[in-house]
Amino acid sequence: MEYNKNQGILEFKKGLEDLSIILDEHQVKQFLDYYELLINWNKVMNLTSITDFTEVITKHFLDSLSIVKIHYPKSDKILDLGTGAGFPGIPIKIAFPNTQIVLMDSLNKRVNFLNEVIDKLKLDKISAIHGRAEDLGKDPSYRDGFDICTSRAVARLSVLSEYCIPFLKKGGYFISYKSGKITEELDEAKRAIEILGGTIKKTSEFQLSGTDMGRSLILIEKVKNTPKRYPRMAGKPTKEPL
Repeated sequence: MEYNKNQGILEFKKGLEDLSIILDEHQVKQFLDYYELLINWNKVMNLTSITDFTEVITKHFLDSLSIVKIHYPKSDKILDLGTGAGFPGIPIKIAFPNTQIVLMDSLNKRVNFLNEVIDKLKLDKISAIHGRAEDLGKDPSYRDGFDICTSRAVARLSVLSEYCIPFLKKGGYFISYKSGKITEELDEAKRAIEILGGTIKKTSEFQLSGTDMGRSLILIEKVKNTPKRYPRMAGKPTKEPL
């Protein structure tokens, strides 16, 4: 596949430096292989509208790794909810091999893609599962089982909180990736977060490396058990946010 590899790698290394992340050559190659798989599979199914190498580096890889601005994922057990093409879970796994990661998506075709990435990149302690948060959030195998739940999904924070917080152990963190300013959305979500057993610990607003794009990360700690009735059945959290 032809693409400006050198230019992209330079952008990547600069962005990693900005995040104080050091990768060895094997890890850099894993990111390159991931990109090639993403582009090849994207020809037959819709994984991403961003296909330019430098843009994937910035808007997917570096964006995913910006988690370090709010939490350093050393050996956490992480659920990546609504992972899509594997963001942020796979970049986090490549950069921080000691993490244990479960990638969850509601579309089986995407899970097939994720399994191929895991296999080709020879990643361990990572799995991809097909399921919905409304169902698995009540499954004892997953509920209260994770140190971290991440999501780059496009939904209101109050809705995402209902999907994500039930999966966390007490003392665990829900980390939400957002675009732009978040003050209004945070205010709107405070009541829902409290009902679900969470509290907003901190936020980080920044510009994505090499761009003028504003990004935000929200760190929500689970401080008490989520009431058993949450998450509600499919569609309810979106139609009737807490």
